[in-house]
Amino acid sequence: MSGNIFGRIFRIMTWGESHGMALGVVIDGCPAGLELNSIDIQKELEKRRPGQSLATTSRKEPDTVEILSGIFQGKTLGTPISLIIRNKDVDSSKYDEIKDLLRPSHADFTYLKKFGHVDWRGGGRASGRETVGRVAAGAIAKKLLKTLGIEIIGFTREYGGIRAESIDTNEIERNEFWCPDSAQVAKMRERLKKVKDEGDSIGGIVEILVKNIPIGIGEPVFDKLSSNLAKGLLSIGATKGVEFGTGFEAARMTGSEHNDPFIIKDGIVIPASNHAGGMLGGISSGKDLTVRVAVKPIASIAKEQHTVNMKRMEETKIIIEGRHDPSAIPRIIPVCEAMTALVVVDLLLLALSSRVENLKKLGFG
Repeated sequence: MSGNIFGRIFRIMTWGESHGMALGVVIDGCPAGLELNSIDIQKELEKRRPGQSLATTSRKEPDTVEILSGIFQGKTLGTPISLIIRNKDVDSSKYDEIKDLLRPSHADFTYLKKFGHVDWRGGGRASGRETVGRVAAGAIAKKLLKTLGIEIIGFTREYGGIRAESIDTNEIERNEFWCPDSAQVAKMRERLKKVKDEGDSIGGIVEILVKNIPIGIGEPVFDKLSSNLAKGLLSIGATKGVEFGTGFEAARMTGSEHNDPFIIKDGIVIPASNHAGGMLGGISSGKDLTVRVAVKPIASIAKEQHTVNMKRMEETKIIIEGRHDPSAIPRIIPVCEAMTALVVVDLLLLALSSRVENLKKLGFG
């Protein structure tokens, strides 16, 4: 399955299943000399760890990372970095009862048809648990970007139809929804309680900001910053759409409304506004990247649904019990941040080859 590899220079390969012994990731192409330890990675894993609030699954996984290779005396070696996260709180009993039933909106059906065999315990590779390896790799990418002054901030723009109208980044980690608008948090809690009481789930919108990204990141024409971000973010299981800047709203604007005029500020030419979301021609313009991701409702719900028993080839009903998130938000936010970081780092390294003078600056000795 070559689809488990992502990136051109800064490359990752994730491995493992939801109910297997462990999950992990191998990172190749990380430059040598980056100061890094397990605490840097663990901080990011804590953000997506299950069982932290009523807004997440009750599955209790410590998600403790172990570094197997690629780091020596607190610095990256420039060799492959291998990370492992062991599963501790696995309970497949609920899946034993429904292993022959197709779970609506899950990948069991397509995996079975494609491969002829499927790991039905928690979704296997199609489970959201697969993303733990992405977040671990993204932690390294974020650390590398931080040394260059580039910051990635993710938050909940919308939760079950309730929208954050203001953005105070200091508010994001003060509530269980990662909502930057404190005035909307109580409404989100109300919405969550109602949905959980009904045995249902909800979706939302995640917004990602990339601050201080330099001009010139993105490779025309097939490795644009926008196209690679879209691919990376849409590779996350629960995502259904991506937009940049004004996004789909641009379809309802005129050119004079949507265009970002150029001005000179402090002796530097910059766009005055940012309807384009920080990219022109798929290349970063120096403005903050603004990306929004549509996240579908979690497919595993306690409501009765219609389905098919594949073993008996008959229609039946299904109720999915077990420990499931009522929404992919907020735990999907660090995953979106990780994929964004991986794309930016990869294209940043590719950008070094865009000019001869960049190569002339290289020195070994």
